[in-house]
Amino acid sequence: MLPRLKTAILSLVLGLIFLAAACATAPYTGRRQLLFSSEGSETRMGYQAFEQIKHQYKLSPDPEANALVTKVGRRVADAAQRPDYRWEFLVFEGKEANAFCLPGGKVGIFTGILNYTKDEPGMATVISHEVAHALARHAGERLSQSTLAQVGGLGLGVALGAMGSTASNAIMQGYSLGTQLGILLPYNRAQESEADHVGLILMAKAGYDPAQALEFWKRMMTKDKKGAKLPEFMSTHPNDATRLRELEAFLPEARRYYVPAQATHSPPPPGAPQAARPSPAPAAPGAGQWIPARR
Repeated sequence: MLPRLKTAILSLVLGLIFLAAACATAPYTGRRQLLFSSEGSETRMGYQAFEQIKHQYKLSPDPEANALVTKVGRRVADAAQRPDYRWEFLVFEGKEANAFCLPGGKVGIFTGILNYTKDEPGMATVISHEVAHALARHAGERLSQSTLAQVGGLGLGVALGAMGSTASNAIMQGYSLGTQLGILLPYNRAQESEADHVGLILMAKAGYDPAQALEFWKRMMTKDKKGAKLPEFMSTHPNDATRLRELEAFLPEARRYYVPAQATHSPPPPGAPQAARPSPAPAAPGAGQWIPARR
């Protein structure tokens, strides 16, 4: 190998190590994160994408669905403690059982998922899960991981330049498959698990019993019973058994944040003795001072 090529590859490796060392920390879980983009740039992309979605999908005229999503969304937004987000909660017409929260607090609920939410706690489960993705900057992480994988592939391509085309192509295909199955998909599964974890906490902070989340996920799992599923290692989501097991493991922590909404909004009658206030939950890594979300 030529000295110049060795130097280029070494510089690439050192650059990747330097970038990997610049990590952030996910709220509540404390997981270290690899983030190349700024949160401001992610938010701007989120706002642009939301405008495109509003032109692509029809808004639902259902007043009950809109009122429910707005009510639950505002409570979860207050719990999220991000007054800098320009929160917006919309219901879109669509058969797919899906929902999203883009960076910056733009939440969309497709009407197809209403068949599974059924009630207010079910909707709280969905919105809290999606908001957790935004709080943990999962979109920025996916972008960063994809960028890192592309740069690694470029460096490998340079290193293989002197090899025959057949051997080089075989190695590059192996690298691509290994990156997809060994890094990107498990990383996405880790994000889903983290969104379940943080979502339960947000749900509890918003005044909803986090145990109700398990009922929603059980209902969602019934929709995938028909047809074959991909093995878990080839999927971006945990399988059903894994998800339920993890949710049950997250519940004790989430319950520490739970105060029923009635207890926080219903003052005692005049002359009634004042109940002792519950001890505040321990401060979460990355969580800031509570400030109401913008109305």
